Amino acid sequence: MGKVIVWNLVTLDGYFEGTKKWDLDFHNRAWGPELEALSLEFGDKAQALVFGRVTYEGMAAYWPTAEGEGQVKTYMNALPKIVASRTMEKADWNNSRVVRDVAAELRRLKGESEKNVYIFGSADLVASLLPEDVVDEIMLCLVPVQLGDGTPFFKKAVAAKRFSLLEARPLSNGCVILRYATQAA
Repeated sequence: MGKVIVWNLVTLDGYFEGTKKWDLDFHNRAWGPELEALSLEFGDKAQALVFGRVTYEGMAAYWPTAEGEGQVKTYMNALPKIVASRTMEKADWNNSRVVRDVAAELRRLKGESEKNVYIFGSADLVASLLPEDVVDEIMLCLVPVQLGDGTPFFKKAVAAKRFSLLEARPLSNGCVILRYATQAA
């Protein structure tokens, strides 16, 4: 049975983007051979990628024409992609489809394959899925930067949620990969 794994880069003060949409300059502090290897691992282990509408639109604008991204670009463009949206009618990026009831779709996908489903970015989508107990793991790259303002990754929760540490792996550039298993409510 595959897992649903949330993946994101966050700053020490909890932001996953700066004050403007797609303000991701702090990612440059994190990127390097170790994060590239992890990205390739995601591509090998992924059954599908899942995005909220806003994240999908940004990814779909970037990856088809990205330069210098090698095998990561190949994975991003080739893997099946699911867009969680109640407003989009169609998704034009290669191998993409729109799903309205994403929690039900993720439960179905988990049972169909040993491969994982990865949710990239998509803070609002993650906030909606955590109470549904469909997410198995939260995986973060903690970037040693303080932005002071921006878009927080974790939104206000309706109830407390517990997580169990699976791994804390420091990278040579000072970032830390943190993996947490979710616990059912």
